[in-house]
Amino acid sequence: MRDGGIGCASGPSLIFLVGLPGSGKSTWARSCLALHPEGRLISTDAIRGQLFGDESIQSSWVKIWLEVRRQFQEAVSQIALGQASFAIYDATNAVRKQRRQAIALARKTGFSQISGLWLNTPLWVCLEQNQRRDRQVPEAVILRMSRRLYGAPPSAEDGLDSLSELTINHLEGGGQVG
Repeated sequence: MRDGGIGCASGPSLIFLVGLPGSGKSTWARSCLALHPEGRLISTDAIRGQLFGDESIQSSWVKIWLEVRRQFQEAVSQIALGQASFAIYDATNAVRKQRRQAIALARKTGFSQISGLWLNTPLWVCLEQNQRRDRQVPEAVILRMSRRLYGAPPSAEDGLDSLSELTINHLEGGGQVG
Protein backbone atom coordinates (compact mmCIF):
# COMPACT_ATOMS: atom_id res chain seq x y z
CA MET A 1 0.00 0.00 0.00
CA ARG A 2 1.41 3.37 -0.97
CA ASP A 3 1.53 6.25 1.52
CA GLY A 4 -1.70 8.16 1.33
CA GLY A 5 -3.21 5.39 -0.79
CA ILE A 6 -6.21 4.75 1.43
CA GLY A 7 -9.27 6.20 -0.21
CA CYS A 8 -7.25 8.21 -2.73
CA ALA A 9 -7.99 6.11 -5.78
CA SER A 10 -10.67 7.17 -8.21
CA GLY A 11 -13.80 5.29 -7.18
CA PRO A 12 -14.39 2.92 -4.30
CA SER A 13 -11.23 1.36 -2.88
CA LEU A 14 -10.86 -2.04 -1.18
CA ILE A 15 -7.90 -3.39 0.77
CA PHE A 16 -7.99 -7.14 0.20
CA LEU A 17 -6.19 -9.07 2.96
CA VAL A 18 -4.56 -12.45 2.40
CA GLY A 19 -2.95 -14.59 5.08
CA LEU A 20 -3.15 -17.67 7.23
CA PRO A 21 -5.11 -17.75 10.47
CA GLY A 22 -2.86 -16.15 13.10
CA SER A 23 -0.93 -14.12 10.51
CA GLY A 24 -2.11 -10.78 11.91
CA LYS A 25 -4.80 -9.82 9.37
CA SER A 26 -7.45 -8.80 11.89
CA THR A 27 -4.89 -7.04 14.09
CA TRP A 28 -3.62 -5.12 11.06
CA ALA A 29 -7.20 -4.22 10.04
CA ARG A 30 -8.04 -2.96 13.56
CA SER A 31 -4.85 -0.87 13.62
CA CYS A 32 -5.59 0.57 10.20
CA LEU A 33 -9.16 1.47 11.18
CA ALA A 34 -7.94 3.05 14.43
CA LEU A 35 -5.83 5.41 12.29
CA HIS A 36 -8.49 5.77 9.57
CA PRO A 37 -11.92 5.44 11.21
CA GLU A 38 -13.60 6.43 7.94
CA GLY A 39 -12.89 2.92 6.67
CA ARG A 40 -15.30 -0.01 6.72
CA LEU A 41 -14.45 -3.57 7.72
CA ILE A 42 -15.91 -6.62 5.99
CA SER A 43 -14.81 -9.68 7.97
CA THR A 44 -15.81 -13.27 7.31
CA ASP A 45 -15.19 -14.05 11.00
CA ALA A 46 -17.62 -11.30 12.05
CA ILE A 47 -20.11 -12.49 9.43
CA ARG A 48 -19.99 -16.06 10.81
CA GLY A 49 -20.52 -14.64 14.30
CA GLN A 50 -23.49 -12.58 13.08
CA LEU A 51 -25.09 -15.40 11.09
CA PHE A 52 -24.36 -18.41 13.29
CA GLY A 53 -23.71 -16.90 16.73
CA ASP A 54 -20.07 -18.04 16.76
CA GLU A 55 -17.13 -17.03 14.55
CA SER A 56 -15.75 -20.56 14.61
CA ILE A 57 -18.82 -22.17 13.02
CA GLN A 58 -17.87 -23.01 9.43
CA SER A 59 -21.47 -23.43 8.30
CA SER A 60 -23.09 -22.56 4.97
CA TRP A 61 -20.58 -20.77 2.74
CA VAL A 62 -23.51 -19.65 0.53
CA LYS A 63 -24.99 -17.64 3.43
CA ILE A 64 -21.58 -16.16 4.22
CA TRP A 65 -20.97 -15.31 0.55
CA LEU A 66 -24.36 -13.57 0.23
CA GLU A 67 -23.56 -11.48 3.30
CA VAL A 68 -20.09 -10.62 1.94
CA ARG A 69 -21.79 -9.43 -1.26
CA ARG A 70 -24.31 -7.36 0.73
CA GLN A 71 -21.55 -5.78 2.80
CA PHE A 72 -19.46 -5.06 -0.33
CA GLN A 73 -22.50 -3.30 -1.84
CA GLU A 74 -23.15 -1.39 1.38
CA ALA A 75 -19.51 -0.24 1.60
CA VAL A 76 -19.53 0.93 -2.03
CA SER A 77 -22.74 2.91 -1.32
CA GLN A 78 -21.25 4.43 1.84
CA ILE A 79 -18.13 5.46 -0.09
CA ALA A 80 -20.27 7.02 -2.86
CA LEU A 81 -22.23 8.99 -0.23
CA GLY A 82 -19.05 10.17 1.50
CA GLN A 83 -19.86 8.16 4.65
CA ALA A 84 -16.72 6.04 4.21
CA SER A 85 -13.53 6.39 2.22
CA PHE A 86 -12.42 2.75 1.76
CA ALA A 87 -13.13 -0.80 2.91
CA ILE A 88 -11.03 -3.70 4.16
CA TYR A 89 -11.90 -7.32 3.34
CA ASP A 90 -10.56 -9.49 6.17
CA ALA A 91 -10.54 -13.17 5.20
CA THR A 92 -7.80 -15.75 4.72
CA ASN A 93 -8.19 -15.76 0.92
CA ALA A 94 -5.70 -18.65 0.92
CA VAL A 95 -7.20 -20.59 -2.01
CA ARG A 96 -6.52 -19.03 -5.43
CA LYS A 97 -9.92 -19.93 -6.93
CA GLN A 98 -11.83 -18.47 -3.96
CA ARG A 99 -9.53 -15.43 -3.85
CA ARG A 100 -10.22 -14.72 -7.52
CA GLN A 101 -13.98 -15.17 -6.98
CA ALA A 102 -13.92 -12.67 -4.09
CA ILE A 103 -11.97 -10.15 -6.16
CA ALA A 104 -14.42 -10.58 -9.05
CA LEU A 105 -17.35 -10.09 -6.66
CA ALA A 106 -15.74 -6.93 -5.26
CA ARG A 107 -15.38 -5.54 -8.81
CA LYS A 108 -18.94 -6.53 -9.71
CA THR A 109 -20.31 -4.72 -6.66
CA GLY A 110 -18.47 -1.53 -7.59
CA PHE A 111 -14.96 -1.47 -6.14
CA SER A 112 -12.75 0.11 -8.79
CA GLN A 113 -9.44 -0.12 -6.92
CA ILE A 114 -8.48 -3.37 -5.16
CA SER A 115 -5.16 -3.41 -3.34
CA GLY A 116 -3.98 -6.74 -2.00
CA LEU A 117 -2.03 -6.97 1.24
CA TRP A 118 -0.47 -10.38 1.87
CA LEU A 119 0.47 -10.87 5.50
CA ASN A 120 3.18 -13.39 4.75
CA THR A 121 3.80 -14.37 8.33
CA PRO A 122 5.94 -17.49 8.87
CA LEU A 123 3.91 -20.61 9.55
CA TRP A 124 5.47 -21.12 12.99
CA VAL A 125 4.37 -17.63 14.06
CA CYS A 126 0.82 -18.29 12.81
CA LEU A 127 0.70 -21.58 14.71
CA GLU A 128 2.02 -19.97 17.92
CA GLN A 129 -0.40 -17.05 17.68
CA ASN A 130 -3.26 -19.43 16.97
CA GLN A 131 -2.44 -21.26 20.23
CA ARG A 132 -2.79 -17.95 22.11
CA ARG A 133 -6.29 -17.26 20.75
CA ASP A 134 -9.56 -17.93 22.48
CA ARG A 135 -10.95 -19.25 19.19
CA GLN A 136 -8.34 -21.59 17.77
CA VAL A 137 -8.28 -22.94 14.24
CA PRO A 138 -7.28 -26.64 14.17
CA GLU A 139 -3.59 -26.99 13.31
CA ALA A 140 -4.39 -29.42 10.47
CA VAL A 141 -6.58 -26.72 8.87
CA ILE A 142 -3.80 -24.13 9.07
CA LEU A 143 -1.31 -26.59 7.58
CA ARG A 144 -3.69 -27.38 4.70
CA MET A 145 -4.30 -23.65 4.10
CA SER A 146 -0.54 -23.06 4.16
CA ARG A 147 0.04 -25.66 1.44
CA ARG A 148 -2.69 -24.11 -0.70
CA LEU A 149 -1.55 -20.52 -0.13
CA TYR A 150 2.14 -21.16 -0.78
CA GLY A 151 1.31 -23.49 -3.68
CA ALA A 152 -0.60 -20.64 -5.36
CA PRO A 153 0.43 -17.38 -3.68
CA PRO A 154 -1.42 -14.13 -4.36
CA SER A 155 -0.40 -12.24 -7.47
CA ALA A 156 -1.60 -9.42 -9.70
CA GLU A 157 -3.01 -12.12 -12.01
CA ASP A 158 -5.68 -12.76 -9.36
CA GLY A 159 -7.27 -9.46 -10.45
CA LEU A 160 -5.65 -7.10 -7.95
CA ASP A 161 -4.58 -3.61 -8.98
CA SER A 162 -1.58 -3.83 -6.65
CA LEU A 163 -0.13 -6.30 -4.19
CA SER A 164 2.03 -5.55 -1.17
CA GLU A 165 3.60 -8.09 1.13
CA LEU A 166 4.05 -7.62 4.85
CA THR A 167 6.13 -10.15 6.76
CA ILE A 168 5.61 -10.33 10.52
CA ASN A 169 8.46 -12.32 12.04
CA HIS A 170 7.43 -11.96 15.67
CA LEU A 171 4.65 -12.98 17.98
CA GLU A 172 2.06 -10.43 19.13
CA GLY A 173 2.92 -9.34 22.61
CA GLY A 174 6.68 -9.20 22.13
CA GLY A 175 7.99 -12.67 21.25
CA GLN A 176 10.77 -12.20 18.70
CA VAL A 177 12.46 -14.44 16.18
CA GLY A 178 15.59 -15.74 17.92
